[in-house]
Amino acid sequence: MPPDAFDAAIVGGGPAGLSAALTLARAGRRTVVFDAGAPRNAPAAHSHGFLTRDGTPPAELRRLGRAEVEGYGGTIREAEVAGAARTDGGFRLTTADGGDVTARVLILATGVVDELPGIPGLAGAWGRSAVHCPYCHGHEHRGKPTALLGRGDTTFDEARLLLGWTDDLTVVTNGPEDLDDAQEAALAAEGVRIVRTRIARLRAPGGQVEAVVFEDGTEIPCGVFYVQPPQRPHSDLAARLGAALDADGYPEVEAYGRTAVPGLFVVGDVTGKPQTVAAAVAEGALAGMAANYELVVGPQES
Repeated sequence: MPPDAFDAAIVGGGPAGLSAALTLARAGRRTVVFDAGAPRNAPAAHSHGFLTRDGTPPAELRRLGRAEVEGYGGTIREAEVAGAARTDGGFRLTTADGGDVTARVLILATGVVDELPGIPGLAGAWGRSAVHCPYCHGHEHRGKPTALLGRGDTTFDEARLLLGWTDDLTVVTNGPEDLDDAQEAALAAEGVRIVRTRIARLRAPGGQVEAVVFEDGTEIPCGVFYVQPPQRPHSDLAARLGAALDADGYPEVEAYGRTAVPGLFVVGDVTGKPQTVAAAVAEGALAGMAANYELVVGPQES
């Protein structure tokens, strides 16, 4: 087999991609992982909720995963995949530095991009004290004065969920919010405050949120700021390879991460499932098993 011809290529070196690579490498498949070096969870100090590795820094988790993949003969390439095309035998990938690789099956674990609201101070605190998920960060901020940035018809349920981690909760809507009277009354009965004044900034020295400051000069103390920002796929490789997209522009996937394109799988955050390390690892492992099966019996038509 030529040096740049692989059984399996994985684009994305996070938990989903490395898990898929580990499964394939352990199956004896010649496997390459491309990692562009821009992980979504880089700002976070620790990863949580992954059994036996709770609290591990994201960079350390990736280091451990890479070592395991390489220990079974897998290859890690620190390169961005700039282009992809289907071939008679599978796929051809072109890297930004001019490399060229072929693979019989392809797994995309390229993730999503968070599009943060333009609130001054938010970006500097993102992943530390401005966070998106109580399952990922809630325990570390338990009991702190908490603010939740409203986002329409999901605000009510999100606020009720956060009451499992704090009894000092303020919903900041940053303008109009579509909570109805019954929802407002239910939240008020739980001690939740609602502030509709527009936000001027977060006061967050060193990335630690201390207060939400409003345009009228008032502020509320805040130790953690929850926001679930809009997202978009980090890469359009799936679309360029002919995968069907849903109404929001995300690849449509079936069981085991399969797409309608034979031999092409998509896993991880971009699939829309719970965006946790544990879920990503599970998805990657299942896709690795399915990809190995296709290497044995041939591509499966959806």
